[in-house]
Amino acid sequence: MTSMKPPVNVLWITSDQQHWNTLGLRNPEIKTPCLDKLSTEGTLFTRAYCPHPTCSPTRASMLTGLMPNQHGCWMLGTKLPENVPTVGEHFQRAGYFTGLVGKAHFQPLASTPDYPSLESYPLLQDLDFWKDFHGPFYGFQHVELARNHTDEAHVGQHYALWMEEKGLHNWRDYFRPPTGHNDRQVHTWEIPETFHYNAWIAERTNALIRECHAEQKPFFLWASFFDPHPDYLVPRPWDTMYDPATITVPSMVPGEHATNPPHFNMTQEKDPDFSAYAEPDGAGCHGLHSHLQDRNALAKDIAIYYGMVSCMDHYIGSIVDHLDALGLAENTLVIFTSDHGHVFGQHGLIRKGPFHYEDLLKVPMIVRQPGTVPAGQTSDALQSLVDYAPTSLAWAGLPVPRTMSGLNQAAVWKGAATTRRDHVLVEHRHQPTTMFLNTVVEERYKITVYFGHDYGELFDLQDDPGECRNRWDDIDFRDVKIRLLTHLVQAQMISQPLWMPRISGA
Repeated sequence: MTSMKPPVNVLWITSDQQHWNTLGLRNPEIKTPCLDKLSTEGTLFTRAYCPHPTCSPTRASMLTGLMPNQHGCWMLGTKLPENVPTVGEHFQRAGYFTGLVGKAHFQPLASTPDYPSLESYPLLQDLDFWKDFHGPFYGFQHVELARNHTDEAHVGQHYALWMEEKGLHNWRDYFRPPTGHNDRQVHTWEIPETFHYNAWIAERTNALIRECHAEQKPFFLWASFFDPHPDYLVPRPWDTMYDPATITVPSMVPGEHATNPPHFNMTQEKDPDFSAYAEPDGAGCHGLHSHLQDRNALAKDIAIYYGMVSCMDHYIGSIVDHLDALGLAENTLVIFTSDHGHVFGQHGLIRKGPFHYEDLLKVPMIVRQPGTVPAGQTSDALQSLVDYAPTSLAWAGLPVPRTMSGLNQAAVWKGAATTRRDHVLVEHRHQPTTMFLNTVVEERYKITVYFGHDYGELFDLQDDPGECRNRWDDIDFRDVKIRLLTHLVQAQMISQPLWMPRISGA
């Protein structure tokens, strides 16, 4: 008599705003031994893209398998409606335990009667509420949440409770006051590493894995890290791990913005006026400000950014090592990625904004399941984070809902197919109309269209991988442009899910 194979576990591990080229096995200037090891045990995907280069929309897309325009969380400051089905709900119905530890950011920092938010002030710092609340939350039976990046005043929720349980009763001293800045913490975060949120995420994720293993319960877990999202701040000893003097500092190529849309050039002014992009229901626009930086100051920022990645890598390693020590490696799909990219000098830009360069759209991505995912392989197959929900369900042998617009990439991840996509669609609706752009990325070319404007971007990623020559108005690229514009429209059309089959002629 043969025993039945146990259900496959699924573990998502994500960083926040991590540039695709910050893995040690690809970039000798940074050390990520744990993620490097994960890559050698699995497959590294070099062309993974976010569906929107900001946090909330992409995280909602990962959770629902839908593009932002479909699930409704179209920009920071909006929320994912609670009635949109999520991947966690499908795993729950199949008998899985579902949990999330770390950053959710499915809801905004403000709350109104029409659009209530659990991740808002003052609730996020009402620790009595969080003592009793662990879910349900968007398909997760159990959540342990925080909302702050580094020492932001948003600290609270389950992370604050954990610090108190660990004996750090003065934890507020390490975080900014509700208004203003903590000027004594620049680059070096004075909080002891044992109380850093990386340690919290790793410890609590490992506890959930251990509990599921003891109860022989299959799990879908999301370990959601906050770093290396700025501000650039990391505890000792990671703050001195990299010497700014030895780090490559990216910079703008002179003249590269000459044919770009106007907001690119405006970022290189000392006091640009972006008021023309403001409109009702639009709030502020990330990235529409001066991006001028002192090179030496930027080098120090990059050194800390790398330190944040390396520190996070250490704690990701502790999760994977714990999983392996329990004997769960061969029965657990592990996916590592980031919600979107980051710019730290590339094209003269910093952090993020409405700039659809590869630096912001591409993300690191590793998939591992020993014996199922090819080990030590690198794939350039196009991937989108909107594919994670349907692929994870299919991987576990569960049906993929027709409501999802992402694609099932299981055959590609298993090495049985070379590609599943001929394009990736990226949205960016930062304002309702004045800053609204869509991009389609192909194997060689990419094109970006702006609502209400006749300017745009067209890049040849083969001949111009640095994206320094915008071919939008280049007569030699006229035919390519026409084809790409057609492809963009078709990509938007094919991304629309059909919630039910046509079961009758009428």
